[in-house]
Amino acid sequence: MSPKFIFKSLAFVMAGNWACAQSEPLTLSQAVDLGLKNYQTIQAKRNYYNASQALKQNTKNEYLPNLIGSIQQDYGTVNGQYGPLGAVGLPGAGAGLAVASAGPVAGQQSWNAAFGGLYLLNVNWEFFTFGRVRSKIKMSGAQANRDSADLTQEQFVHSVRVASAYLNLLTTQRLIRVARSNLNRSLAVKKTVHARSKTGLNPGVDSSMANADLSRAKLALISAINNEQQNRNLLAQYLKTAPDPFLLDTTFFERVPAEYKTTVDVDNNPQVRFYKQRIEFSNRTATFLKRSAMPVTNFFSIIQSRGSGFHYNYSPLAPQNYSSGYSEGVNPTRSNFLFGLALSWNVMNLTKIKQQVNAQRYVSAAYQNEYDLISTQLHDQLILADQKIENSLLSLQEVPAQFKAALDAFVQKTTLYKNGLATIVEVQQAQYAFTQSEADLSIAYINVWQALLQKAAASGDFDLFIHQAR
Repeated sequence: MSPKFIFKSLAFVMAGNWACAQSEPLTLSQAVDLGLKNYQTIQAKRNYYNASQALKQNTKNEYLPNLIGSIQQDYGTVNGQYGPLGAVGLPGAGAGLAVASAGPVAGQQSWNAAFGGLYLLNVNWEFFTFGRVRSKIKMSGAQANRDSADLTQEQFVHSVRVASAYLNLLTTQRLIRVARSNLNRSLAVKKTVHARSKTGLNPGVDSSMANADLSRAKLALISAINNEQQNRNLLAQYLKTAPDPFLLDTTFFERVPAEYKTTVDVDNNPQVRFYKQRIEFSNRTATFLKRSAMPVTNFFSIIQSRGSGFHYNYSPLAPQNYSSGYSEGVNPTRSNFLFGLALSWNVMNLTKIKQQVNAQRYVSAAYQNEYDLISTQLHDQLILADQKIENSLLSLQEVPAQFKAALDAFVQKTTLYKNGLATIVEVQQAQYAFTQSEADLSIAYINVWQALLQKAAASGDFDLFIHQAR
């Protein structure tokens, strides 16, 4: 299979793909909206934020007291025996390892059995924790604020990411067009050279040089197509769509932004706010750790009722004073209540938690260092963006003159060559300069938009860019 056939096939496939692209162009603002809606990282961070909001509400519920109700009904004997004992069992093995039977001590085993019941209501409330619960609520609130800032930061960064990928893809699509124009010019020059070489008006080496230039033009087109495919695939990843050919808004090659100033301070950049919220969360965590070493004050209350089939006068001398009836055994006949206050404090927590607090303070200091770094970088990027805007505007003023001069030179050299007054080398040099100026003219417009996007990314004012890119 010849390289010529391969190249023609590739060009045919590319032409077919472009013909199958969407009929309406995908605007930059539509691409950003699609990316914010579909991108998996944003969806993940939104779920993280929802989880922290739920944990925040759960922490508030810790103020509520514990309320435990229990109903127990059983059947068994009540033999008593003097002597020490201990309830021994494996953790989590369940109830029943120790029998809490209460009855008279008899001289021999009795198998009299009856029903019994226990009804219990218990309240335990940590009504004063020396600020531990309150600090935990503030910590969970700071965590929710951090995750919210992280979500906002990811949305902002992804918007910039999509916009940059969109402009890059737009540029590579235009460079394919420039490469095809250059290929067409190389074909035209080749025909002229071959015609003059056959008649002996020009040396045969000119044909070889024209063939070489045509091959370079084909390779340049293949390279441009490859770059377009890579940028298209990247944009498709950001939008979570298939990497099919995109029809984009080409008006960016015809206009420049009208406004370049922003009133948004770098400190309000979503990236800076996220780093600030990380510091706040770490500080709240250190405060909570300190509070967790404080005592706990509990209010507790118990109401208990019991029923038994064994009568009050049941004894070894009167073993008939019991009933095996279910209803008589489970009916509560005796009740007790208890309430009180308790203060508990693990004094050793002061030593145990001290190092945890110190470690958390070091984490806060590290977060502060990263905050200072990102703030400095964004300030410097903002200065660089203003410089790029100024330089790209100056370049935009120059490229039309360069394009016109290169076009005139190419036309002139081609005409002179046809009349035997110029060499093939001069024609190729003029063609190269014209192709380069054609690419520079398109890139100059995109450079202005890219510089504005960089300023929007550094300042945090994405509206400055997107409102003018619509």
